[in-house]
Order: sequence, then structure tokens, then C-alpha cells
Amino acid sequence: MATVNRYLRFANISEARFRSLLRCFALDLTATQTATMTGLSVRRANDLFLRLRKRLARECEKTSPFRGDLEADESYFGPRRVRGKRGRGAGDKTVVFGLLKRDDKVYTEIVPNAARATLRAAIRGHADLDSVIHTDGWSGYDGLVDLGYARHCRVQHGDNEFALGHNHINGIESFWGYAKHRWAKFHGVNRTTFPRHLKETEFRFNRRHQNLYKVLLSLLRKDPL
Repeated sequence: MATVNRYLRFANISEARFRSLLRCFALDLTATQTATMTGLSVRRANDLFLRLRKRLARECEKTSPFRGDLEADESYFGPRRVRGKRGRGAGDKTVVFGLLKRDDKVYTEIVPNAARATLRAAIRGHADLDSVIHTDGWSGYDGLVDLGYARHCRVQHGDNEFALGHNHINGIESFWGYAKHRWAKFHGVNRTTFPRHLKETEFRFNRRHQNLYKVLLSLLRKDPL
């Protein structure tokens, strides 16, 4: 007979043990640490973490288009340096576009490159036209006003210009720092699982002022994993 578990479908672990695993996940512990604390195998903990990350990715995609003061930027994840290759995002790196509503939430998306057409498509799908878009001076962000956006403000990082009063992209850059710092303790993230880890980081950041354990319990009580 299957174990009764309100948070996990077809459960073969008790609800109490699953809640312990969920608490470890909320605390951002590794699967190995979680296995030690819950008595589950590392393989089982990893499997449940994978399922949780898939669910969080689905939740992230429900975000409505942002409106207001928004910061757009792209960042590069992967090897620190690739011999013989230079330039913006050079080498075997994954390009991630980010859009942040100031003092609120962030949206992330893996993109093939930082070309103008790519960045325009990412912004148009997630930013209301009444928004003010803040970016750096990268040419990939040229022409946003021509697309219908209310205003486009820029800071020229190449000229050592990082903030002009209200005009800056410090918020989205703080998110990139948060993401890279978080992943460092896992000694990097596998390219195959990177998309799910990215969305997990987005989910965590967007609920940084909430009790993540309670958020997860509420989410899974409504729709078990």
C-alpha cells in the first residue's frame, strides 16, 4: 500500500521524510547533505530535487510581463577563459538574458547569442511597452524606442560609467552576482541541468523575502509533485 503523502504523488517515502527533504532544499543544501540528514540515498535525493526544479521552472513561466522601471542585461556562464578566444561572451559559454523589475522580480532566459534581434525578441516578450528600459551601452540594445518602448536609458560601462542617478543596471547585475555565488558552492553546474538550475535560482530570488519552505509546501499541497 502506498504511503500517504499530500505533497508527492505515488509516494514511497513518508510525508514526514519528504518534508525533511523539502526543508533541506529550501535551505539550499546539496543532495549529498540532504541524504545524510534524511536517510535517503543520494540518488533518491537528486531525483526528487530534479523533479522540484522542473516544477519551479513551470512556475517561473507563469510570470506576467513586467512594467515600470526595468533593467535588461545578459551574462555568460561557463569556463572562465578559453584559449585563443576573445570578446563579449567569448568561448564555450552559455548566454543568459535577464530582465529585472526594480525592487521586485527577475526573469531569465537562455539565448543563443547577444545579437540585437535575439535581445529584442526576449525583451518584447516580457516587458510592457509603457516600461522604461535601462541597459548598458551594448549595441544589441539599440533601437528599443523604435520598437515602441516609452524610454530607453543607458550607462556606458566602457567609459567607466556605472550609475547616473536613477539610471543604472545595478539590480540585474546584483542578480548575476547572486546566481554565480550560489552556484559556486556546488562547484559549478552541469550544462545539461543548467536550465533547471537557472530557473530555480530565479524562483529563489523572486521569493527572497518569503519563507521558501512554506512557499514550497503551499505549492505542492495544491498540486503534488
